[in-house]
Amino acid sequence: MPSGFKIIIKDNPAQLAKEATDIFAMTARDSITRRGRFVVAISGGSTPRRMNRMLAEEPYRSEIEWDKTHIFWVDERCVPENDPASNFGTAKKDFLCKTPIPSTQVHPIPGLALPEEGATLYQADLEALFRPTENDYPAFDLILLGVGRDGHTASLFPDQRSMETSDRWMAVVKGKDPDVYRLTLTYPVLNRAKQIYFLVSGPEKATIVKTILENRQAELPVQKIQPSEGTLTWLLDKEAASLLEKVGGP
Repeated sequence: MPSGFKIIIKDNPAQLAKEATDIFAMTARDSITRRGRFVVAISGGSTPRRMNRMLAEEPYRSEIEWDKTHIFWVDERCVPENDPASNFGTAKKDFLCKTPIPSTQVHPIPGLALPEEGATLYQADLEALFRPTENDYPAFDLILLGVGRDGHTASLFPDQRSMETSDRWMAVVKGKDPDVYRLTLTYPVLNRAKQIYFLVSGPEKATIVKTILENRQAELPVQKIQPSEGTLTWLLDKEAASLLEKVGGP
């Protein structure tokens, strides 16, 4: 892991969600003040859902300038929006349909297109907003990531070594649970973000968190997240952090 990462530990999942929601709102405010817009990429999974629901509640619903906010996803399963496995469908239900964000500023990954076509379409969507220079990558203001018990993040899995050298913005992968095609942002895009936060909660994540943060030789996908210019922060609850030696775990 890079030497510049930070760890924040909260007592429980509710406090973790509150901290994450505050970070989202604060980054939105700072980004809009500095650059006139806020561009964030969010993840699926169970841990971010508390944060997502809080974003639709006061004071966040009113405080965030949704008309200057753009929401992307770090990955998506190639399933219909109404499928429980759809990251976009879940986020739409949790907060997008309850906030005044313009629909044109919500950027779901086109999971129902043919996988390679979907990857091409999403890169075009990113290019239209970021307009990067040649050989550059989009730089999100904030990326929120999760961690799987096998050390994957986004849809970047341990058995996909070819991903580590890819210079593509989007990649197509197949498998895992559920066994469907997935579209994911790649390491170069993730690592260009100004701020990256890992949100991790629960005792079932304690072992993998310890491995990631204390075993540099593990060579897990999560350990390839090393921002080139931005900051990296681990936001954990006490159960997820319980095995870390440096915070007094057993």
